[in-house]
Amino acid sequence: MITKLENGSVTSPQGFQGGAAACNVKGVEKDDGKLDVSIVLSDSDCTAAGTFTTSQFVAPPVTIDQETLAKNNSTIRGVITNSGNANAATGEIGLKNARRMQEVGATCSNLNSDQFLVMSTGVIGVQLPMEKIEKGIVEALDDCGHTDTHGLRASKGIMTTDTFVKMSAVEVQLSGGPVRIGGMSKGAGMIHPNMATMLGVVTTDAAIAPDLIKQMMKNAADVSFNRISVDGDTSTNDTVLLLANGASGIEINPSNQEDFALFKQALIQVCTELAQLIVRDGEGATKFAEIVVSGAKSKAEAHQVANTIATSPLVKTALAGSDANWGRVMAAAGRAGVSFDQYATTLKIGNDGENWLALTESGLPADYAEADAAAIFAETDIHIWLDLAQGDAAETVWTCDMTHGYITINADYRT
Repeated sequence: MITKLENGSVTSPQGFQGGAAACNVKGVEKDDGKLDVSIVLSDSDCTAAGTFTTSQFVAPPVTIDQETLAKNNSTIRGVITNSGNANAATGEIGLKNARRMQEVGATCSNLNSDQFLVMSTGVIGVQLPMEKIEKGIVEALDDCGHTDTHGLRASKGIMTTDTFVKMSAVEVQLSGGPVRIGGMSKGAGMIHPNMATMLGVVTTDAAIAPDLIKQMMKNAADVSFNRISVDGDTSTNDTVLLLANGASGIEINPSNQEDFALFKQALIQVCTELAQLIVRDGEGATKFAEIVVSGAKSKAEAHQVANTIATSPLVKTALAGSDANWGRVMAAAGRAGVSFDQYATTLKIGNDGENWLALTESGLPADYAEADAAAIFAETDIHIWLDLAQGDAAETVWTCDMTHGYITINADYRT
């Protein structure tokens, strides 16, 4: 059984702490006391894994984390994050500063540098203000505690243009007893599959072997964080980390198929909720859309079509205008690079994923009232279902509308 924890956070699993500090990392003239240095800390060693941006334009924190996990993914103790500055396009100095963040965390905690992972988010091309960062790490570590309030503070400390915190936690009843999974994420723009400008930390008090945790992180990310898109842009800093400290005393082992499947389901549930919260908080977004493509020859082709629809500016602006313009959906599907028979397709829309209004049948306009379609598109949550009638594969992608607010936020992001 999987139970969602109310107000659950990255500190909900046993043995995890969270904390944050306000250091004006971005250097704004009017310091509003925004939390911008965040810590997630385990009381004991963790196995860990990460999934990262696929961009060739990669930030030093990503490089450092990849190097650290390649050398040591069995004694990780914490994650240090700063917002307001991405530490991207910063060269050797940026690498040195990312390592310095590890060193400061380690010195303050009587640990080794390679027991900390680091993440940064914010403006690209500016060196980190290390005096502020170092001070923030010390203060955030002093702020650390095990409560969900501390988890909330850690979550606030990683936000940039986010308008609300993104947290999720569940308790899973396994044959040996309960284990917990908790997490936090951030992201609102530069969001696209194969990681986006998202940061995330997922924790669990289950014990997971070093080799197994890598595969579990990849599998969960593939069906959650890699199934969302806000604007089609992939960032330099995208990172989601999974830490397992084993504080529950319960080990996740594939040999126990029932427990393994249930834990995997719970991990995907947490990651999916965190991913969907990112989409719901897309910069300037007012609507959340689920794009389902079924009847494809393969899951890869289904994803390709769904992703093309989800990233189409014409589809996204139609969502913003409550215009059920099915021609834009079909046009996006048609340019996805997947072969299908347009006169075999069916397109439906709805608000609850159960009751559907057909807009097209056999590739031609269906008999429906335009007012009914407009009413569906006027709601906050919209489901779009395209059946290609070519096979049995299906995939889902989550996206949002694109409004004038997106332009307003990104036109002057650096100021």
